[in-house]
Amino acid sequence: ETITLFDLTNTFFEGTGKLNTLAAYGRSKEKRTDCPLVTLALVLDSSGFSRRSRIFPGNVSEPGTLQQMIENLRSPAEPGKQQDNDTGEQANTGELPQQAMDLRTLPTIVMDAGIASQENIDWLQEQGYPYIVVSRKHHLEFDEEKAVIVKEGKNGTVRAVRVERDDGEIELYCHSEQREAKDRAIKERFSKRFEQALDSLAEGLNKPRRLKSAKKVCEKIGRLRQKYALASKYYEITTETDDKGEKTIALHYNRIEREEDPGAHPGVYCLRTNQSKWDEAQLWRTYTMLTDLEAVFRSLKSELGMRPVYHQKTHRVEGHIFITLLAYNLVHQIRLGLKDKGINDSWETIRTALSTQMRMTATMRGKEGEQIHVRKSGYPNASQQVLLRALELPWNPGKTVKTIVTQKNTKVAP
Repeated sequence: ETITLFDLTNTFFEGTGKLNTLAAYGRSKEKRTDCPLVTLALVLDSSGFSRRSRIFPGNVSEPGTLQQMIENLRSPAEPGKQQDNDTGEQANTGELPQQAMDLRTLPTIVMDAGIASQENIDWLQEQGYPYIVVSRKHHLEFDEEKAVIVKEGKNGTVRAVRVERDDGEIELYCHSEQREAKDRAIKERFSKRFEQALDSLAEGLNKPRRLKSAKKVCEKIGRLRQKYALASKYYEITTETDDKGEKTIALHYNRIEREEDPGAHPGVYCLRTNQSKWDEAQLWRTYTMLTDLEAVFRSLKSELGMRPVYHQKTHRVEGHIFITLLAYNLVHQIRLGLKDKGINDSWETIRTALSTQMRMTATMRGKEGEQIHVRKSGYPNASQQVLLRALELPWNPGKTVKTIVTQKNTKVAP
């Protein structure tokens, strides 16, 4: 079964962006709203290699990119010919004919909630694509008696409940113990920050040049409730004012117990799919492959240097990002080879481990005054030998080259 993973990310670049037709201000995933952005759409296969990429403006609507990318997959450009791409990226693809999509075996499309709008799901159904997406619904059901275990491990258990709808679509409600612990930790962190903000506001009532106006204090409390909405609904806040009602003289809060929303289950999320022949475990495992794409974006932005971009012209920004994608595919090939041998190190760890093995040149002077240069590779240490053995690479790459420089000529000996 062919799996296609689709997601988007954006990166910022320094400068005004006047010379970049794709530069636009939007929601930055790195919180750099002060810089113009460009958006990268990426399609991976189930092995983690990129199959299609395209650069969009920084303010592009994520759901609006799906149809363009999937149609490009279905009708790829012929080798060496210009494909229909507004940005001109991959103009000379050189793709192999066997990469063309066979309409008789359409791939399963996996994407997150940001792209899985109802319009996109309807389009996938019309085109006959199988899909697995995250549901956007807020009311989540989870019947523990009907749940089956889809994963057990040291990080906790994942259970799933399968619900078949009348329209043929399947909803899979998944509960992760690890995710529940994370949700509760986030909730407690927001509660702590909310209390700290209220304490700071209360302490300022007795200090000069701090907020005291009754109206302003109420507005501040309202903004804090909005900022920490996840936690603030569990707090009751009261204030005391002076006789004139103009200044706040005291602020009190206490945490109250509220009945949990019957649709709010910590650690539960819902998947939507039309793969009716797959069981709960296969559906869940296939969706979790999307985390590999998220890891790709992290690798692109950190280890491979896609962020930030210092180029200004459109084609140079595109070139910077495309070279980063080429580097990713090379790195991913190396990591796959290591994973087959049970080595799951990140690229940063691999690169650091191999960085001390170098090609060195030793220079000396001969008896007759000639200069002798000997070029050779250093011998790998124990950790490097493990990596090189797993990749079936030579321990001493490159030949030993001896160069003799005299006053009249240069002689190179192997």
